[in-house]
Amino acid sequence: MKLELRGITKRFPGVVANRDVDLIVQAGEIHALLGENGAGKSTLMNVLYGLYRPDDGEILIDDRVVAFDGPGDAIDAGIGMVHQHFMLVPVFTVTENVMLGVETTRGPLGQLDRRAARERIVEISERHGLHIDPDATVEDLPVGVRQRVEIIKTLYRQSNVLILDEPSAVLTPQETEDLFAVMRSLVATGTSIVFITHKLNEVLEVADRITVLRRGTVAGTTTPAEANREELAAMMVGRDVQLVVDRTPAQPGEPILEVRDLVVRDERGHNAVNHLDLTVRAGEILAIAGVQGNGQSELVEAITGLREPDAGDVLLAGQPLADTPRDVFEAGVAHVPEDRMEDGLIADFTVADNLVLNSYWQPPFASGLRLHGEAIVSNAETLVGEYDIRTPSIFNPVGNLSGGNQQKVIAAREFSRPIKLIVAAQPTRGLDVGSIEYIHRRIVAKRDEGAAVLIVSSELDEVVALGDRIAVMYRGRIVDTLSPEEATPERLGLLMGGAHPEDGEPVDLVGTAPAAGSEPSDG
Repeated sequence: MKLELRGITKRFPGVVANRDVDLIVQAGEIHALLGENGAGKSTLMNVLYGLYRPDDGEILIDDRVVAFDGPGDAIDAGIGMVHQHFMLVPVFTVTENVMLGVETTRGPLGQLDRRAARERIVEISERHGLHIDPDATVEDLPVGVRQRVEIIKTLYRQSNVLILDEPSAVLTPQETEDLFAVMRSLVATGTSIVFITHKLNEVLEVADRITVLRRGTVAGTTTPAEANREELAAMMVGRDVQLVVDRTPAQPGEPILEVRDLVVRDERGHNAVNHLDLTVRAGEILAIAGVQGNGQSELVEAITGLREPDAGDVLLAGQPLADTPRDVFEAGVAHVPEDRMEDGLIADFTVADNLVLNSYWQPPFASGLRLHGEAIVSNAETLVGEYDIRTPSIFNPVGNLSGGNQQKVIAAREFSRPIKLIVAAQPTRGLDVGSIEYIHRRIVAKRDEGAAVLIVSSELDEVVALGDRIAVMYRGRIVDTLSPEEATPERLGLLMGGAHPEDGEPVDLVGTAPAAGSEPSDG
């Protein structure tokens, strides 16, 4: 099925999210959609999926103009979407999830015909190499298999165009390769795929054609044969981008952070961190890799005073680390939180106020209960310049800034003081390549000044680019620590999936309980 978006424009109050966008997806084609954070990719796909009506332009399917009043119309027209956050009922089986909303019945009493649905799921699974047990309960499946369930849902509804929104965000390298094999199988049978991602390597590996959006308009359309990573990055941001972190070898000093036999429970009372040990030295970056939901968030929260450990010790320069976030800050720890809007910023506060959130009670910003506005303004003016924070005014609410500039506000606040340790969780999540380049340079600069740095990231490219040592976390434990030279995607993928490379094959987790909190996240 051929899909065409012609002259699509979508406006919101004060913002033109898409302006005169043209996009053609041929039958049996993987068409990648690239763009910076806020470039208009999601808005465009929401128009295609019937969630928004365009202000101008039209949608054509097989050269016939169509109009959608909602996702139901788009599904009926043969368009399916696999969202980054999966839409599955954990306690239902695969069959029950797939047939939900399009149930077939049998007999005079209208009983659900699970057998017929199951048979059709098996047929779809075998035809496209999806390899899934229709009787498995979804909550017992690993993330990669849950994604297959979502794909089967769209095929069960006879979708001919499939929108995949950041589909590899929560997958191991092996699961990503499996996904690519499924995508190639689908296009071989005539399905068209719109592949939304920010990972340039993936685009060049799997896409047939690539369209780049910049500031709501089409910056260009190309193919993997005609472009490389640097050219695609430049199309996305409108300038040359340094994709490889420029850094010298680390010169590790004394241990700064020591975590000993740490146990941390999650909200459900499970051991999210399970007797974990690690050490980070001055002047080095230890990067932790792992599929999201294997205890990384709880580890960071325990170190930064946001969650109380159940057992074990956290030492900073040989001394027990304090229990509260303020005490942790005053001990010399900088924290770049996983969710910048939830834990790092107050959206309605100004840029200037957010830049002193962790020190507003201290001189020169306050004396007793009195805040010193001139000092707060002066501090903001200095940091906005030093950290290239793009804002109309330091009095602008920080919630009005782009994701990259919000992250720069956090980096400016946390790094612009004497620090012993940086704890950075998903430091570039949701950022465009230009902002990623900037944040990486700042982190390496702090390492070179002698700070110890602990990075937690689900992005393997980031882990390998930044880590002087790379630890892999699986089900609450560090299962191995590697040098960057040892950390090949294949080896990391095996460790992230629970297998040692010496075992030969990853552990088959289908039908077993996933790690606590292993539901997909926004990363």
